[in-house]
Amino acid sequence: MTAGEATGTLRAMYLDAVELRDFYNGPLGVLARRMIRRRLRELWPNLRGQSLLGIGYAVPYLRLYRGEAERVIAAMPAQQGVLHWPPEGPNASLLVDEAELPFEDASIDRILLVHALETTEQRAAMMAEAWRVLAGNGRLLAVAPNRRGLWARFDHTPFGHGQPYTVSQLSRVLRDSRFTPTRTVHALYAPPYTSGLVIRSASALEQVGHRWFTTFAGAVMIEAQKEVYAVRRDRKPVMARARALLPSRGRATVPARRDVAD
Repeated sequence: MTAGEATGTLRAMYLDAVELRDFYNGPLGVLARRMIRRRLRELWPNLRGQSLLGIGYAVPYLRLYRGEAERVIAAMPAQQGVLHWPPEGPNASLLVDEAELPFEDASIDRILLVHALETTEQRAAMMAEAWRVLAGNGRLLAVAPNRRGLWARFDHTPFGHGQPYTVSQLSRVLRDSRFTPTRTVHALYAPPYTSGLVIRSASALEQVGHRWFTTFAGAVMIEAQKEVYAVRRDRKPVMARARALLPSRGRATVPARRDVAD
């Protein structure tokens, strides 16, 4: 399969929010949450005083920054459904159209995409909205199933649904959406089995895999920076248009600007 096929032709579909919640309450979900949180904390060690927006089903990872970040919001797409979050306090989740986020321009410092890119049917629009609401110096972190990893091959976890990505494919999606990838890490080296041996060995497998077998991780995580370009005017076309608008007398033409002194 080509990179183009891998990033655009397969039909995607969101899992139900209840299914996602139930997965993360189970042993494999606890394992995935623990391993991805570890990498997330390495990338974003401190979000004190910043705003954090999760798009997709990011709540298992947003919890890491509650009480630290100034504001933490979970935006759950309409096709997925929404759950009250956090369950023990005031609601910080909302149902959204991922192609029309209800936030002001440049109002968010950090965006976390989890269970979003691989399942949305509006990827380009969602990424355009993420770019719009992210602050100029903000960061976005995309978490997606690794196409070459074992987790993408089994559909009893959310990482086995939707469109998986290689590092190069996910980087291309980010670049095409006006983000510059800055750092890449991997997670989920333990196989997606619920045996006690796998669960107990997960931390050791994570360390070995992180050092030697990154290609086969279950999840790829790429941090990216918003690209903001200065608008640069070309003087010559502007001058040409200005001359064309000036009135002329008879058949006389407006003389061209001279760049040297008489």
